[in-house]
Amino acid sequence: MTLRRIESDSEQHITEKSEPGGWSHSTSLRWRLSLLSATLVAIAVGIITVAAYWTVSSFLTASVDRDLEQKADALLSRAAEPDFYAHVDHELEGLKVFNTGLRVAFAPPHWDFVVGDSIALPGSIVLENADSGTQMMNTSTERILVKKDESGAAVILAKDVTETHRLISTLGILLLTIGGVGVLVSILLGFFIANAGLRPLVRLQNAVDEIARTDDLRGIPVVGNDELARLTVSFNAMLKALRESRQRQSQFVADAGHELKTPLTSMRTNIELLMMSTRPDMPAISEQDRKDLERDVLAQMTEMSTLIGDLVDLAREESREVSEQIQLEHVLDTALGRVASRRLGVQIKIVESIPWTINGDEFSLTRALVNVLDNAIKWSPEKGIVRVALRPLSDGFVRITVEDSGPGISPEDRELVFERFYRAVSSRSMPGSGLGLSIVYQVVQRHFGNLEVSDSDDGGTKIIIDLPGRPGGSDFET
Repeated sequence: MTLRRIESDSEQHITEKSEPGGWSHSTSLRWRLSLLSATLVAIAVGIITVAAYWTVSSFLTASVDRDLEQKADALLSRAAEPDFYAHVDHELEGLKVFNTGLRVAFAPPHWDFVVGDSIALPGSIVLENADSGTQMMNTSTERILVKKDESGAAVILAKDVTETHRLISTLGILLLTIGGVGVLVSILLGFFIANAGLRPLVRLQNAVDEIARTDDLRGIPVVGNDELARLTVSFNAMLKALRESRQRQSQFVADAGHELKTPLTSMRTNIELLMMSTRPDMPAISEQDRKDLERDVLAQMTEMSTLIGDLVDLAREESREVSEQIQLEHVLDTALGRVASRRLGVQIKIVESIPWTINGDEFSLTRALVNVLDNAIKWSPEKGIVRVALRPLSDGFVRITVEDSGPGISPEDRELVFERFYRAVSSRSMPGSGLGLSIVYQVVQRHFGNLEVSDSDDGGTKIIIDLPGRPGGSDFET
């Protein structure tokens, strides 16, 4: 397991080196979360900064414009009075006294010159037009308003906005500074939050690394009830399945080695005796002994072949995952056809059979029923009867019973016959591997059924198999 992890880490390292633009692969998740949060904060701060700058700048500019327009309206209203033109210079100077940084020019109706300050206009549409109107213009240092009333009089006001521009610039710098500090603080807070949030993940990673290093498949302690806790629960379930699979594999290998060792040792001994009998310096054996040795070798080879076949079937059942709608009565007929000729001195009688649909694996169910029928035939006496029935147990279950007339199974052995390689004392003189009923039990369990052993009516063995399904048609739904 450790070697596999090292290879996986190497492959990941190679992948990271070979992929272009692998910054996200080489940067830790903690830093990526911190930088992601900082990026989001930077975007939010940037939007707020631009919005604040634009709002304040627009407000200050609008305030200057309103002030200029109010003064222009006041001056034009004063120009409508008869005595205004007699003291126009004094009126303009008085307006400038109370408004520092303001320049004023006044163009009386139908005059070709203006009174007051000389103000250079970038281009005034209002003055060139005969109609009344208002126009705002900008220079590098001033905000200029030109307003003309219906009489033709025009007022030109130029306000020095250098201080306003400086205030807006200072505001922009201040907002940028605050935004930068906010981004830096967000990085630190993001790193702290990511570190705190990822601490359970780091703890899980350390636990996984410890499992990979020590090959100890014990469960990891579950802390809390969040997503990482649920991930730990799922990981523990995976560890449990892996641990059970490893135990089954170890037990399977140990049992298979033990069971194969006995016939292999006997066969080797008999073959060595046959080989020794052909050597000229060894005493010859009788023809009958030779035939007995040859018969024993063939029997042991058959026993090993049967055992290996059962082992293969058992291993196949552990990994087989096939599900389809099948007719159980057809499966039973197929199994009966396979065992019918194995012992002609035993009669197989079908007591009852009904149409039944089940969702499962036809090959596995056939193999299981063949094993059950084969055991019943093997243990029945000469001219015995094996009785088979397929009856409804309820609306959702069917019962298969196989009864023989043999010696039966003692009550103390009934709970053990489904274990691998188990053979009762009374059956050890008979050929077999002790795997047949183990395969049957595994198949029935995989089909969500139940398997029992009891006595038949005539003292033999009765195998009871209950399976889910539905009677009749093939429209069964899981």
